[in-house]
Amino acid sequence: MDDTDNTASAESIIDDLHEADVDLAVDAGQLRHTTFMAVAGPLSEIADQPPAFTLATAAMIGGIVTGRPRLARTGARVLASLAVATWIKATIKSKVVRTRPYKLLDEGHYETGLNGPDEGPYNSFPSGHTANAVAAARAIGRAAPGARAPLYLGAAALGAVQVPRGSHFAADVVAGAVVGLVSEALVDAAFKAFVPGRDHR
Repeated sequence: MDDTDNTASAESIIDDLHEADVDLAVDAGQLRHTTFMAVAGPLSEIADQPPAFTLATAAMIGGIVTGRPRLARTGARVLASLAVATWIKATIKSKVVRTRPYKLLDEGHYETGLNGPDEGPYNSFPSGHTANAVAAARAIGRAAPGARAPLYLGAAALGAVQVPRGSHFAADVVAGAVVGLVSEALVDAAFKAFVPGRDHR
């Protein structure tokens, strides 16, 4: 098999994965209007930027005011991780066009590409909710190792619910998780290098 055949095979695999990703979103999107999604969807908004940043800031300030440095450092870690995740995902969204599943479901319109409209309905990739949830869970988990399992399960659930909500494709959720992990890892490295404390794990 020559390089041309290898390239064609790789492209075929990518096309198949892309098609499966879209099909999954269409099938899962049929659940958008169920009672479960009417509850789970709004609950997942805790991972959106305003509430996530507000909670992290409250934890940091609360730790400072109450004389609990570990809480203050954890809040600062989460806040910094969220900020980095927001910057990374916003940079990607400004360049990558992918219409959200609800636009496909409601209007039959689906589009992918580069340097197109930088608007909400075209900003499906990557999932910001997932990036925030994963970054926050990982940051808190460093300070509270015993809570890692529920934290990670919660972050996974917040990401997964974005698919039946019609807000994201599964690939967007996976990409968002990677953004969250990378963002928190960068912040952790910075804290280990520049911030004193015993909660570096």
